[in-house]
Amino acid sequence: MTAEFQVIDLDIPPELAGQRLDSALARLLPQHSRTRIKGWIEDGAVLVGRQIPKPRDLVEAGTHVRVKMSLESPKPQVLPEAIELRLVHEDADLLVIDKPAGLVVHPGAGNPSHTLQNALLGWDAELARLPRAGLIHRLDKDTSGLLVVARSAEAQTSLSRQLMARTMSREYLAVCVGVMTGGGTIDAPIGRNRSDRLRMAVRGSGRPAVTHYRVLERYRAHTHLSVQLETGRTHQIRLHLSHQKYPIVGDPVYGGRFAQPRGAAPALVDTLRAFKRQALHAATLGFDHPRTGQRLVLNSPVPEDFWRLLLALRDDARLAEAELERLR
Repeated sequence: MTAEFQVIDLDIPPELAGQRLDSALARLLPQHSRTRIKGWIEDGAVLVGRQIPKPRDLVEAGTHVRVKMSLESPKPQVLPEAIELRLVHEDADLLVIDKPAGLVVHPGAGNPSHTLQNALLGWDAELARLPRAGLIHRLDKDTSGLLVVARSAEAQTSLSRQLMARTMSREYLAVCVGVMTGGGTIDAPIGRNRSDRLRMAVRGSGRPAVTHYRVLERYRAHTHLSVQLETGRTHQIRLHLSHQKYPIVGDPVYGGRFAQPRGAAPALVDTLRAFKRQALHAATLGFDHPRTGQRLVLNSPVPEDFWRLLLALRDDARLAEAELERLR
């Protein structure tokens, strides 16, 4: 059977100047692993100008790179599974999935199956031709909300470029511990925690990370936020808010020990104790359609557990306000 190829032309942006070629291409083509990209370079499928480079060659800003990508399907390592998916948008080029909390996106050491990637392969076997079944980005297991999935190599390249160029907009809803006085921006680099590889940490040597947030509603001891990502580092929102001393409710990694708000109504205490995941929801996703160029903006309402948490916080705030009025 004749192998299929896709040719991609790229120009090295200024922010990647001075990096190794394989590293720069891994940033420009995040849907492909660095190992796969290195293999293309070593096989002569990558041209820098008219030269056949080596993976370790350093690149300059503005350099033209042509990549002849093999589209041969790798041997399946992730098996299809019949897992129900909630589709917010579907066409020939892409899908937008509303992921429930509790569903892992990619198989890993602790979750070899029953993931979103397994579900996608069960929904459309053709997605096995694409790296990671067409997934462009990810959400943590216990974060709910919207994810975009490409259905072709062309769509995957276009959407991945938008993600890197920061033209793909992502808005999250969160509930944090503590009362914020106003919105703001958190600009703090993120790297792997040196003492715990499962955690991330704010580190000067980390990768740039920028999070914007605004207050939607304040309660007695909590704040409902809208959060927008400028970058997309692992655990970025959770870590950044915790770094600002406003950890997300229910976050088992960055939230610290459970602390009962002073004077909280019993119903609120019960709701907070029962909320066993981080209160974070990917509510809005915007991007340019890879074929038509039309801007798509899609929304997902908060799930039921998140909504019950908001109601309990509002009821507690009203009870506290009523008590203050009674005492005046």
